[in-house]
Amino acid sequence: MSIAPPPSAEPARGSRSVTLRALATDYDGTLAHDGAVTESTLAALQKAKDAGLRLILVTGREIHDLAKVFPQMAWFDLAVMENGAVLYHPDTGESELLAEAPPSEFVKRLHALGLPLQLGHAIVATWEPHEKEVLATIKELGLELQVIFNKGNVMVLPSGVNKATGLRRATAELGLDVSEVAGVGDAENDHAFLEVCGLSVAVANALPSIKERVNMVTQGDHGKGVEELIEWLLSQKERAQ
Repeated sequence: MSIAPPPSAEPARGSRSVTLRALATDYDGTLAHDGAVTESTLAALQKAKDAGLRLILVTGREIHDLAKVFPQMAWFDLAVMENGAVLYHPDTGESELLAEAPPSEFVKRLHALGLPLQLGHAIVATWEPHEKEVLATIKELGLELQVIFNKGNVMVLPSGVNKATGLRRATAELGLDVSEVAGVGDAENDHAFLEVCGLSVAVANALPSIKERVNMVTQGDHGKGVEELIEWLLSQKERAQ
């Protein structure tokens, strides 16, 4: 299908002609609003799946944390978790660690500082303004770790690990190229994976810095924006048949 801004979207920058076979979506702030996905958005995802689009979830969340509130994660072909550090296979329940876990000494130091922490298989997360203590500890221990921000969340991962590296691994396992993926997101940590997608989309509630760098911006916010994108993708698919 050829890319052109959908009638309900505001184009943000030029797009290129590609064939889109998959939808990659962020969860919080994109697919979900206040942590929950509406029935209409779930219906749109099911419609996309029934039409043959591959579904890839790309999130900073940890598997068990998200599974508690979003059982429909099982609908996705693959899920890139922990901001690119883990690849989850919903059909089998198996997960692949794509990055090394941070040293235990690093986690111990942060605990000793009294920082509120959320730990995954490879990610260590806290909240602003604790990035100062995190960065100081990384420097003190001489670690090769990076700090990624996401609307107040502070995520620590091995250098070079992000949503783009996770998405590339996911598409390779599905026999796809990232150029065949329409990606949609809303926040700082979505920059990396949106930049490698064949079509990059921001929902209406996305940060200005995201809107400035994508192919198009939806009129609807959160899940409504994802619904818009799905409807457009399916209309293009029908035209191509």
